[in-house]
Amino acid sequence: MYEIAILGGGPAGLTAGIYAARAGRKTILIERAMPGGQAGLTDRIENYPGFEEGISGPELVQKFFSQAQRFGMEYMTAEVTGVDFSGEIKKIATVDKEIEAESVIIATGAQARKLQVPGEEDFQGRGVSYCATCDGAFFKNKKVAVVGGGDAAVEEAIFLTKFASEVVLIHRRDKLRATKIVQDRAFENEKIDFRFNTVVKEIQGDKFVEKLLLEKVDTGEQFEEDFDGVFIFIGTVPNTRFLKDAVEMNEQGYIKAYDYLSTSAKGVFVAGDVREKFLRQVSTAVGDGATAAMAAERYLGER
Repeated sequence: MYEIAILGGGPAGLTAGIYAARAGRKTILIERAMPGGQAGLTDRIENYPGFEEGISGPELVQKFFSQAQRFGMEYMTAEVTGVDFSGEIKKIATVDKEIEAESVIIATGAQARKLQVPGEEDFQGRGVSYCATCDGAFFKNKKVAVVGGGDAAVEEAIFLTKFASEVVLIHRRDKLRATKIVQDRAFENEKIDFRFNTVVKEIQGDKFVEKLLLEKVDTGEQFEEDFDGVFIFIGTVPNTRFLKDAVEMNEQGYIKAYDYLSTSAKGVFVAGDVREKFLRQVSTAVGDGATAAMAAERYLGER
């Protein structure tokens, strides 16, 4: 039995763990993989306050994790398979056991959205990747494609130039959506080329990715281009399937948040990328985690 159970170990969940444990509450954080979430897979974070030269994602989240453990937060590696929030005591089912808690903070984040084109599933791990930091080194002196036009896509394209001989950024619109400073770096990088108004229709190859079938959005013209790999950064989908109807969500599956990040289930709060919100950044996740933990603390006090 715990006072606060936190689901998810990204910046939001880890910050919630820091605040909850520091408040003296018996706290457990459940994470299915390594702590850090998407931030832990990011090569460089330059817009988190306090690090004027930037800091690597893994280094930053390790600091979060160590701090939370120093205050007494317990940590459990497990995948949550279901929940029951109907009673005063919340029940969290994992593959191996059931955890009970008086309050819950959902901070399960989001994962990469897939293109849903032929060949994507077949070549995942064999040329198709959603993490440049994880897989970039496998493409030394190779030609790779990056699909997307936001900050994540452009930043990862820049990162891949450390390894690849050529990086081609493929975007369905006629201009990038990334912030200007990130765009400028990409346009100045001689290793990066651009395919605007272009979408991927199919990923092709034998044992590994060999080429992409591309289509011009404005003309419908299709053409093939040789690539050794493709990195996909077209947004995210929330990790909420395990919740079913336990809390209210919007049409995209993001959790609806109310006053003090409460959810539609009493004693259950939400933080970070998994909630319906305008901006998904490490800094906003940290703010969410602190707010949710203090809201849970107040809820427990009132009980």
